[in-house]
Amino acid sequence: MSIRSNRRVGAVRPSHLMFTSGVGSLVDLPNFSVLVRGLDSWSHAGITDHDIDEPRLRAAVNRSLQRHGRRRIEQLRAAPWLEGGDTDPRGRAAQGVGVPVAPFPQWLRCTACNVLAAIDSDEFTFVNSNPRAPHEARFVHDCKRGKPLAVAARFTLVCADGHLDEFPYTPYVHHGQNCGKMPRPKLRMKDHGGNQAANVTLECVACGAKRNIREAMGGRGRRHLPRCRGRHPHLGAYERNGCDRDPVLMVAGASNQWFPITLSTLALPKAKGGDIDKLLDDHWPELEKVEDPRELAFLARLTRFAFLREFDADTLFTAIVTRKEGATGPVPSAPDVQADLFGPEWDALSGPIAPPDDDFALRAVPVPAPLDELFSDLRQAERLREARALIGFTRLDAPDPESPEIATRVELSRGTQNWVPAAEVRGEGIFLRVRDDLMAKWVTRVENSPQMRAHREAYGRFRTNRKSDRKTSDFDPFHGWPGTRYIALHTLSHLLIRTIALECGYGSASLAERVYAGDAQHPRAGILIYTAVPDSEGTLGGLVSLAGEGRFGRIVRRALADAERCSADPLCSERLPHPPDDYLHGAACHVCLFVSETTCERGNRFLDRRFIVPLCGAEELVLTPAALLP
Repeated sequence: MSIRSNRRVGAVRPSHLMFTSGVGSLVDLPNFSVLVRGLDSWSHAGITDHDIDEPRLRAAVNRSLQRHGRRRIEQLRAAPWLEGGDTDPRGRAAQGVGVPVAPFPQWLRCTACNVLAAIDSDEFTFVNSNPRAPHEARFVHDCKRGKPLAVAARFTLVCADGHLDEFPYTPYVHHGQNCGKMPRPKLRMKDHGGNQAANVTLECVACGAKRNIREAMGGRGRRHLPRCRGRHPHLGAYERNGCDRDPVLMVAGASNQWFPITLSTLALPKAKGGDIDKLLDDHWPELEKVEDPRELAFLARLTRFAFLREFDADTLFTAIVTRKEGATGPVPSAPDVQADLFGPEWDALSGPIAPPDDDFALRAVPVPAPLDELFSDLRQAERLREARALIGFTRLDAPDPESPEIATRVELSRGTQNWVPAAEVRGEGIFLRVRDDLMAKWVTRVENSPQMRAHREAYGRFRTNRKSDRKTSDFDPFHGWPGTRYIALHTLSHLLIRTIALECGYGSASLAERVYAGDAQHPRAGILIYTAVPDSEGTLGGLVSLAGEGRFGRIVRRALADAERCSADPLCSERLPHPPDDYLHGAACHVCLFVSETTCERGNRFLDRRFIVPLCGAEELVLTPAALLP
């Protein structure tokens, strides 16, 4: 059977397409699940405002895609959407526009008689009689017990190279053979319940063969599964050369079945270089031939290149040289590209305040004593816009900033596309800059301490233990080490987020962080805590108001006081990773420091309270001035 095309079956927020429901992911609807199809199936016809104008992010996406040999993109596009989907459920906005999906898994089970069959076997019927209620869409089975609901058979096969496939129910029941009675027999699936993993029996109605799904689970069960077929159902394609990986049996709703690879940036004032990035994107074929700044001055005198008069020739030539070096040098990974995006953001947040615009408005606030012993700058970000782009995804192995080589990236489209999906949110925030002299002295004092060495050595073990068997050379276990500054700034950020969530009314999951620690060549010491919710709640001023005079000092003191105590002490306060441990935190746990994964930019790694407040008498490790300590 076939489902009527362009039928609306549900809705998600645009930001969900970046985090939980993007291309290649499974989305659970009330009555069945669907797979978000590749970009080849998306259509923006008739939608005029889908472009998200963020040149810095577009340039970063191109740098990252260059690593995989993909052509340059020209657009960042929001999800296809038209107003009127709820008011006119039979109009084009409801039935002709949207993110395309397909039912997956495509094997269904009747909830009354337990019949198990493929979606195209004529056993099931798609029903959605109420266009104003897309959530009522369902499959039903016409059996002797009426028309009961048919639900998805929840088992799939996934491999580490990003392939996803149906579970081979018929061959599995018959131990790899065909049924002796008929070529496409009817099956039954009976769930016996229990608390020992899956306890599901599959039975062939034609020949009576039976087999429990537990025989396919775990390491031993993999020998009962076929080789991976190299299937990408979101693209409707198979790998040309097949796949030699062993698949893993998974439940369709498993959280490790899809991990997004994204890049994000803050929209900055035009004076901070955003226009130069767009200029290079639009005119790169002409500008890449420039070998001297004087050539730019000559071109600017020509009518065709009059737009060059708006730019400083030396600044523009530097940008051209940088892009050329990026095209010929080592191709950066997505984490490296994301780190490069932080540089202009730091300049905009910590440098001279630019005139406000619709996307970025910053206001300096005097730092009250004794906070001025810790912070040199306190600024209210009254308006922020964050743009985020999806450039791929992985399965089983999450894309890791510390170990980007362990996961295999899956493409979003089968053919060549000049765009990637993107989303933007508006919000507000607080920017803090730790005193440079204080941070420099602390780094000198702590960098070679036994505690910091323990963190660095644990990072090396972590990278070594997670090293992919596909990477056989050029492996540096300490590549990507965020540095001493980062651990202190990240810990301070988490302490403030947990306290701010109690003061401003936002849940901690509605807040996000950007830690500007820099590197050895460009040391920085700043934190941006901002709202990251995709609705008007993020711009109500509840967060910005906390940076007002008289309020932020109390928040900092409360955060530091809470950091000295944890209900998991003394276990938490004494924790340090020692061999063979490879966890990436010290005195930190869910009670005192951890926040939600949507809030933390490093998955609750690189945290240690002992570097912010004195624990176990180790005052020499503390960054915080004594005047602020409880």
